[in-house]
Amino acid sequence: MNTVNLADAKARLSELVAQADSGEAVCITRRGKPVARLTAIRTPRKSVDLGELRVLTQAMPIQTENAGEFVRKMRDDDRY
Repeated sequence: MNTVNLADAKARLSELVAQADSGEAVCITRRGKPVARLTAIRTPRKSVDLGELRVLTQAMPIQTENAGEFVRKMRDDDRY
C-alpha cells in the first residue's frame, strides 16, 4: 500500500485516484498517522440476458439508411 501525507495527497490527487483505480490502495496520513485509505470502488456488472436482448432487437425496425445519412438528415432538419 502506498503511503502519502495529506499535503502531498492534495497536490497529487488525480495521480493517487489513478493508482487506486488500477487496484493499488493509497494510505493518507496526517502527522505520520493514517487517517484515510483511498481504494477503487468495484461494482459488479449485471449479466446480460441474451434472450431478452434478442427479443428487444427483433422488435426494432430495420434502419434503411446508413448512420452517416441518418445523422446528416437529423442535423439538416435541426432535430438533435
